[in-house]
Amino acid sequence: MHDRSALGPADVSDEVLTAMVAALLAIDDSAVALVDSTAEPVPYEIPAITTGGRWWVRGTADVADEPRPFALFVKQVHEWSRSPLFAELPPEIQPWAAEQVPWRTEGAVYRSDLVDHLPAGLTMPRAVGVHDIDDLSYAVWLEVVPIREVEWDLERYRRAAHLLGRFAGNDAVRERSNVGGHEWDITRYVEGRLKFQVLPMLASDDLWHHPLIADTFADLRPRLDRVAATIDAVAAELMAFPVLAGHGDACPNNLLVGPGDHDFTMIDFGFFTALPVGFDLGQLLVGDVQLGRRTADDLAERDAACLSSYVDGLAAEGVDIDERAVRRAHALQLLLFTGLSALPFELLGGEPTDEVRAMAATRAAIARHSLELVDQTG
Repeated sequence: MHDRSALGPADVSDEVLTAMVAALLAIDDSAVALVDSTAEPVPYEIPAITTGGRWWVRGTADVADEPRPFALFVKQVHEWSRSPLFAELPPEIQPWAAEQVPWRTEGAVYRSDLVDHLPAGLTMPRAVGVHDIDDLSYAVWLEVVPIREVEWDLERYRRAAHLLGRFAGNDAVRERSNVGGHEWDITRYVEGRLKFQVLPMLASDDLWHHPLIADTFADLRPRLDRVAATIDAVAAELMAFPVLAGHGDACPNNLLVGPGDHDFTMIDFGFFTALPVGFDLGQLLVGDVQLGRRTADDLAERDAACLSSYVDGLAAEGVDIDERAVRRAHALQLLLFTGLSALPFELLGGEPTDEVRAMAATRAAIARHSLELVDQTG
């Protein structure tokens, strides 16, 4: 019996699925017969503008007259014009905005041989298929990797930062950092998200009079205003640092812990590209804090530990960059990509519950830390 209707247009024929199962099991197609298969959605709380769906596909295959269970993870990726959030943009900028998000990159990564060149300690799921759905979407079919739910203590952050440094500095990884073919640099982010959306909101007096903001961010307005006034210079300084490879969203949620306690499986390569040194430290540091999964109490301690480990990782790959320079680049990245947009804009229209106030205070701590880091490194 086969029921993969949950996949909708992301589904493939039984023949194609048979071939992917054979690849998963590392045997010849002719030795595999598909017996049954089902698909079910994967619950996921974090919105992603280029993700159309996630599913588990499970079933049974007949291999030499013996039943073999199989499981695959399927992710549909599309241009972000198909996200419900896209409709909120003014029509006049939609064509430009649609081109800013590199939605094709993840598929290109899984079609590449990047997995064969990752530094020891890092891996990624093996893709058994990347199938175009139409001109603006495709589906990635991946092996299911074993993962463990673990505590991210300071030592785990250090290990992750070291491996991200190796990832950034590894010659083979850097050679593949433009596999997505998407032209992007810091300027695009500044001209798009910051100047079009974030900075106009920061300039609004109504925003700063909102009780949730007045209670937690009021002391930060002059400092954020100064950054906003010099945004082009800040971006130019960051872009002047050495460009290596970057995952682009190296938060703990995208670094899965496997059976080996010090190993990580990297996922979600949508923003993998050439990036300034230290870029991945930002999301490693604050990714879980932004989501409310971790407090901001130890930001400074983790930041210092991760920075040192990242520089050690660069050195392990033969990249010699002074730690002070990496710290400065990291400070500028954290401010541009997180600090300036840390205000909880999405929470301002709701009830100011204790949980919401706590989240606002946490976001203020992130902004404050990013500003202080820039001051310390200037």
